[in-house]
Amino acid sequence: MSESYTREQQNDASLSSLSQKVSALRGVTIDIYDSARDQHVLDSTTDTFSSMSTSLKGSSRRLVQMAGQGNKVAVLKLAGMIVGVVVLLYWIASWFW
Repeated sequence: MSESYTREQQNDASLSSLSQKVSALRGVTIDIYDSARDQHVLDSTTDTFSSMSTSLKGSSRRLVQMAGQGNKVAVLKLAGMIVGVVVLLYWIASWFW
């Protein structure tokens, strides 16, 4: 009887240890999932900024080309964009300093 009671206690201790290991594994799995989800968000953000950058470069190239041809509207648009970018950068910089 004593031997079976001892084995039962050993089984309970092993079960408790196994339960703790499963809980730790579950926590690691959730952390990996969260990290992978965050990485997907970063990848999609990078793709979005990359396509926006390409589009902006193409637009500015066409605008500079029209300004070079003497198109007054294009020159005014280019000047407005430059002023807008400077004001935006000043506004963003004022948050940090």
